[in-house]
Amino acid sequence: MSKHLLAHDEIAPVTVYHEGGASPLLLIADHAGKLIPRALGDLGVSEAERARHIGWDIGIAGVSRHLADALDAMLIMQNYSRLVIDCNRPPGVPTSMPVISELTPIPGNENLSEADRALRVTEIFQPYHDRIVAELERRQQAGHETALIAMHSFTPVFKGVARPWHVGLLYNRDDRLSQRLLALLRQESGLVVGDQEPYLVSDASDYAVPVHGEQRGLHHTAIEIRQDLIADEAGQKQWAALLARLLPQAYAAL
Repeated sequence: MSKHLLAHDEIAPVTVYHEGGASPLLLIADHAGKLIPRALGDLGVSEAERARHIGWDIGIAGVSRHLADALDAMLIMQNYSRLVIDCNRPPGVPTSMPVISELTPIPGNENLSEADRALRVTEIFQPYHDRIVAELERRQQAGHETALIAMHSFTPVFKGVARPWHVGLLYNRDDRLSQRLLALLRQESGLVVGDQEPYLVSDASDYAVPVHGEQRGLHHTAIEIRQDLIADEAGQKQWAALLARLLPQAYAAL
């Protein structure tokens, strides 16, 4: 493999949307995109499989952009598929560059050399997280309050098991913002709300909350929305409007 993963004309790993937004809420989306660097081909995975949840968080980019607009908030998104490198996993863990995702083999991730792995970290993972760090440090130096909002979506069925929740909130050591938002979501008619569903956050399995949220002592939460609810723009706008109404209330109650 060449000494570079991304060619000079390929899309950058990071998109910053609504830069300079005045809201204290900083939105991030680790799995917003499904691009694969040309040098990696298709990783041996069909287009249909790459378009599923194993490749990206379906619908979350649209929700996050609409939410950023509604809140006057800055949004930082990662553009490459989680099959290349999962930007919400510590580099080095098996799920960072999975050889199987859900039930799908990823041949292009088998037998990777240390050099192969390092390129993915250096050219995709690190620029994304460096941009988050730069913004957090800018706000800290300016004396601006910040809460980190990690935006995700989840598949309605995982390995044959249906998931009933419409939305779930994830946290680890600090549940303050999550609990306030959970209380507000539970007041909404017809919503099935998950507390620590459909996943759990840990230092071993996650990156953004432990590193950018907990280690910096920031208020934070990870929001998971079921993908079938945000697969089209109407659903994305509906969920963005709901969160734009409730997130400021939850933050104000801290």
